[in-house]
Amino acid sequence: MAQWIHMSQMIQCLSDDTLNNLYPPSAFPIEVRHFLAEWIESQRWDDFVPENVEQQSKAQTLLDQTISMLQSIAQQNANVVDRMKLMNISRNMAMFQQQPLQFGVLVREILTKERVLLATRAPVPNPPQYQQYPNRESSFPNMQDVDHLVLKVLEVQDIRQKMHQLQEELNWERQNYEELQGPIQQNGLDPAKSEIQKLQNHIQQLEYNVKALSTKRFQLLKECVDCLDQCQTRLISRLKVWRWEQHKAAIGQPFDDNLNPLQTWCEQLLGVNGKLRQELMLIGEPFPELQERLGQLLQVLIQSSLVVDKQPPQVIKTQSKFSTTVRYLLGEKVAPGKPVVLKAQIINELQARSLGSVPGDNVGELINNTAILEHNTASKSTCATFRNMSIKKIKRADRKGSESVTEEKFALLFSTEITITGCDTPYRIQMISLPVVVIVHGSQDNNALATIIWDCAFSEPDRVPFMVPERVPWGMMYSTLNSKFTAEVQTHHNLDHYNQHFLAQKIFDKPDFADDFSNMMVSWAQFNKEVLPGRPFTFWQWFEGVMELTKKHLKTYWSEGLIFGFIGKQHLHLILKDRPNGTFLLRFSDSEIGGITIAYVSATENGGQKIQNIQPFTKRDLEIRSLGDRIRDINHITYLYPEFPKHEVFKKFYSEPQASPVGGYIPVSLHTKVGTEAGSTSPPAPSMTPVAESPRSTGGFSGDPTFPHEQAPATAAGRNSSLTGRNLEPGSRHQFPQPFSPQESINQDIMEEEFRPNSSVGFTEHISTDNNMDLDLDTILQTLDQ
Repeated sequence: MAQWIHMSQMIQCLSDDTLNNLYPPSAFPIEVRHFLAEWIESQRWDDFVPENVEQQSKAQTLLDQTISMLQSIAQQNANVVDRMKLMNISRNMAMFQQQPLQFGVLVREILTKERVLLATRAPVPNPPQYQQYPNRESSFPNMQDVDHLVLKVLEVQDIRQKMHQLQEELNWERQNYEELQGPIQQNGLDPAKSEIQKLQNHIQQLEYNVKALSTKRFQLLKECVDCLDQCQTRLISRLKVWRWEQHKAAIGQPFDDNLNPLQTWCEQLLGVNGKLRQELMLIGEPFPELQERLGQLLQVLIQSSLVVDKQPPQVIKTQSKFSTTVRYLLGEKVAPGKPVVLKAQIINELQARSLGSVPGDNVGELINNTAILEHNTASKSTCATFRNMSIKKIKRADRKGSESVTEEKFALLFSTEITITGCDTPYRIQMISLPVVVIVHGSQDNNALATIIWDCAFSEPDRVPFMVPERVPWGMMYSTLNSKFTAEVQTHHNLDHYNQHFLAQKIFDKPDFADDFSNMMVSWAQFNKEVLPGRPFTFWQWFEGVMELTKKHLKTYWSEGLIFGFIGKQHLHLILKDRPNGTFLLRFSDSEIGGITIAYVSATENGGQKIQNIQPFTKRDLEIRSLGDRIRDINHITYLYPEFPKHEVFKKFYSEPQASPVGGYIPVSLHTKVGTEAGSTSPPAPSMTPVAESPRSTGGFSGDPTFPHEQAPATAAGRNSSLTGRNLEPGSRHQFPQPFSPQESINQDIMEEEFRPNSSVGFTEHISTDNNMDLDLDTILQTLDQ
């Protein structure tokens, strides 16, 4: 309805003659356009052309709906004059019942003329558009140029018809001239004083007019070909942008996958190309330059209309099923008869760089690698879906230096031979997928995903496959991490600049650096090749572990701002050092993959204060008992930083009490205990013995130190009378005050000191949770199997 809103403003400035030409009162009066505006613009009228007789039934359906809706609107209209007028219009439109295709053609021409009029009006300033991707022109194709092109083609056709009429008249007058020429010469009459002179002058005028129209016709044809070239260049550019946005979607960037506007654009340009080739043939004399240009444009359009609609997974494990869908945007124009079969093959990076040449050796074996191009009348899409494809085996290239198999990129190449209605020869078309990494074991998935993330985030448009930079600015890296994190967790709560600063300190191994990291360059090796200092894992492996934990167990906590997240211990010390005992915050472990820990302020034996970190909770821990329940269990923590009572903030995350068991069994519950609290019924002060924070083994069968006692839950710790709780509004996001600036200088020495109130703080690494019950489910299952 947007088009009619603009037109309704413009028609006030148009003359009556213009309005009557645009909306013929006897065929399609303006009232029809007004009352049915939204419905009219939601239908597809571009298919209706006089020669497209197969659309007759569709046109009949739309005509019947138009008449029915007009009658319905008339009956509901309280204004008698409008009601009678609409009923009369609906009766008059029955004139199209014998030729409903004319009705469809008429509406299509009206909508086209409206767009042309809107395009010629003075432009209205638009609000600023923020471009997120290079070379992005607009979210949807601009059809105004195509409409101008269609009008130019109609003008060429109109000139041809006028020339035909003039030529017929000229032939007739020449015949009359020859018939009169004989009697005049026999009777000796003066030709200058007879009717023959008038006839001769008329013939000369007709010849002049035909010649002038012929010149204009040729000039218009040339302009049409130029305009078609420009429109098609824009279309192909927009298709590239669509593919680029599809590529960026892998790192969480927004992507509109709707291909229908682009399909309409392709179909219109194909129709224009066919009409122009037809007009050139009807001239009767060869114009090789224009014919060659039209042929080249046709070939490029046909070959560019193959799109990978649904990409295959970018990390593919051999012997595993996967699916992908290829769509052909000119599917409705494919010549009927022989089915079109698409074939898929896997190619390496070198082969992807030379698609124009004959493919080299087969680098892999694909199972179920053929699919038929099928048309869906409901969605008006023509697709080939590979539903159960699988890579049976893969041939690796020779690796350079320390390059890993998870750094090698492949792609799927889809190809077929296709014939378009109205074209004499078939065309060979092909399209490659986004790069994929092939793995043979699930343990390679994480590193393979890192390769894909780097490729999607930092590749350039129109690159040589599959080139990527070796180093990128930290600003770009952080933007990628934030986009991926929010998209994967499905949250609108972004990483803040404090998180960013800590992540930069970690990847660059500069814990004391307080300046801006934005322009420092991050290498691929720092991202996922070199392990972090003192750790057995890379930066990406650590970050991906946090992302996976948050996605599966901490989404709501993070989205509501209850998790501080990525924070260094120096920053942690600064924000907690002046807080009362029992104040705590949640941070991601920086020494363990996929762990979240609770840091809190507690009292020392001599009356001072210290900051303690509880052993990180991992995915397995949170599957046993949720984070909310664990926070409720731990009596040492009372207020979420800065001063939110924990039972008010986390109450909704607490599990409901279990119902009494049937059959006379004694009820059992799980409860989290911290440090020495596990060995007593009363909660004494936590142990001051530092426990080194070390990564857990992922390959052995060690006990779970966080597995809780099976005992009745302990009561929550009482509130500190010196604190005043602040209520947190329901549904609001927790906001952490940030007294620390990344640029603030931090003296490392203060981390070593112990302090009493108003003095310094002793820093204890980790306090492990209860490990009295040292059970490992995998070990139990293996024992049972034996």
